[in-house]
Amino acid sequence: MDSAATHCPYCALQCGMTVTTGPGAAKPEVAPREFPTNRGGLCQKGWTSAELLHHPERLTTPLLHGEPVSWETALGHIADRLTALRAAHGPDSVAVFGGGGLTNEKAYLLGKFARVALGTSQVDYNGRFCMSSAAAAGSRAFGLDRGLPFPVTDLDVADVVVLAGANVAETMPPFVSHLRGARQVVIDPRYSATARAAVEAGGLHLRPAPGSDLALALGMLHIAVAEGHLDTAYVAERTTGFDAAWRLAAGWWPERAERVTGVSVADQRAVVRLLASARRRYLLTARGVEQSAHGVDTVSAWINLTLALGMPGTPGSGFGTITGQGNGQGGREHGQKADQLPGYRRIDDPAARAHVAGVWGVPPESLPGPGRSAVELLDALGQAGGPKALLVFGSNLVVSAPDAGAVRTRLESLDLLVVADLFLSETARMADVVLPVAQWAEEEGTMTNLEGRVLRRRRALAPPEGVRTDLQVLSGLVAGLFPALDGGFPPDAFPEQPEVVFEELRRASAGGPADYSGISYARLDSGEALYWPCPAVPDGVTPHPGTPRLFLDRFAHPDGFARFIPVEYTGPAERPDAEFPLWATTGRVLAHYQSGAQTRRVPELAAIEPESFVEVDPDTAGRAGLVDGAPARVVSRRGVATAVVRYVSGLRPDTLFLPFHFGAEQTANLVTNPALDPISRMPEFKACAVRLEPA
Repeated sequence: MDSAATHCPYCALQCGMTVTTGPGAAKPEVAPREFPTNRGGLCQKGWTSAELLHHPERLTTPLLHGEPVSWETALGHIADRLTALRAAHGPDSVAVFGGGGLTNEKAYLLGKFARVALGTSQVDYNGRFCMSSAAAAGSRAFGLDRGLPFPVTDLDVADVVVLAGANVAETMPPFVSHLRGARQVVIDPRYSATARAAVEAGGLHLRPAPGSDLALALGMLHIAVAEGHLDTAYVAERTTGFDAAWRLAAGWWPERAERVTGVSVADQRAVVRLLASARRRYLLTARGVEQSAHGVDTVSAWINLTLALGMPGTPGSGFGTITGQGNGQGGREHGQKADQLPGYRRIDDPAARAHVAGVWGVPPESLPGPGRSAVELLDALGQAGGPKALLVFGSNLVVSAPDAGAVRTRLESLDLLVVADLFLSETARMADVVLPVAQWAEEEGTMTNLEGRVLRRRRALAPPEGVRTDLQVLSGLVAGLFPALDGGFPPDAFPEQPEVVFEELRRASAGGPADYSGISYARLDSGEALYWPCPAVPDGVTPHPGTPRLFLDRFAHPDGFARFIPVEYTGPAERPDAEFPLWATTGRVLAHYQSGAQTRRVPELAAIEPESFVEVDPDTAGRAGLVDGAPARVVSRRGVATAVVRYVSGLRPDTLFLPFHFGAEQTANLVTNPALDPISRMPEFKACAVRLEPA
């Protein structure tokens, strides 16, 4: 039997696992291995991940209008249609949509393909729905965005950990092992599995109204300052902007915060005192507070609280944000975002454009400028002046995007929709062309986990006959669009080999905020734990060891100081009223992942959660004429999602919860609000006004 030491294909914890194949194994098998993030453990999703490798629904041949065709026919059709559309309507008539599960190599080459081969500015990815608010807040406060600026194992010795909008017990269960020594505080409208575990261990659960987290953070900052917990020396020596931030927070007496959020003054005060008195303390945010039309300001408010208490950049303490998707960190660093070039460079920075253009061998002025963000891009599809073709890699937009009914309408209006996927997902079913691509255990590459550590994904088995890797797909598309005989790109411009792509990525990232230039496959394969930034050094000099802990000496702004950001609470984009009297919020559950396109096809996982449900307080359900287990309709201004009622004691009576893993009429995003954060362009998944009624 053969085995490969690799990592789980799901969340950003990137648990270490071994995949075993060969004559002695009837089918590929996975087993956990010792690795710092998971310590030999796996969740149900990880244990069952090999079930998809030989799944009967696996795509193994390209489809053109639903019919099997050869690769040559499929790629030729795409090339002909793209050539015609670009000639008639310009390069921005073609758009590209990527994903946070793509390897670093794929994300890098996808961005290069869009900007160099297609010449389009219209490229973004589904990480816009996940990490964009946290990334923007971290960048403006610290000068750099790395989700956890410290190894996750630093949490092992924490005295206090506050989790704001995070349900790690279900979204990444092995993470919980790092919290067991700490007093935990969970901030979540739901009495989630994480909240339950915290309370049972003697911690606290705060239940703010959906969309009110910013007000809660302002109230806590007021308590910190008014009750003498401000770390004045730290604020003076390591930060700027406190006075401006305090002028706004000064008006947020904790009693005012209680009226807005529903969280008692006593609980607010208890959390601040816990953080202020502990020696080793951390505050971590996740999607619950970030997926908001004011998500950047909300994260900034929590950062302000930690700065006031002297936490970021202090050994044994800190602020971090929990990245969700498998390569949600690396995927937002190397160029598949609308405003970004590799190495976390800004596409509107002339120096960045010159550097990357030099690596790519093109004039800087040939690179397009910033494009539309994800929701704006989807909304423009098929419209006057918008893209007429869309190429999708690693995303299931019909389920995962907000206001999913409108997204479906926009996809239907396209002249050409191409989807590269493992299965016939809800989005792939709509495509003109579907391209079957390799899975995680069938390819080489690198991933960057939630703590900024770069990891090797290793191939354990060959993909099925007829299946290609995403890198091969991109290379084939370029060859079809620009035949060598017509003066096309040189053969090495869009390589198929992951290590060759990574070597180019190293050069492109050199000198950027996310500098990978000192990282190589050889160093990773030797077992080195390398966290970016890890710059290259001259020959003969000891290689850079990487940077597991950021900000210990200075922050990444040119002056070395962290920034307090003045923020004010304005509330969600829409509020409950007589017609829609309840809040709806969405999230993940233990058995499923993202849009469910993979986990719904695993029998063991589908048996646990076979259909969508709506969590509701029993009294709230009763007022709607519903009982536990009854079919229900959740109705918003945008659409209707159907789900089975699930009684949950401990949920706020004004709040419903829907998991977002299900398709068709059970799609939670049929009701969510596409209102956008003005900075990050993150849609407001976590708060919309709805009513509950019998189905």
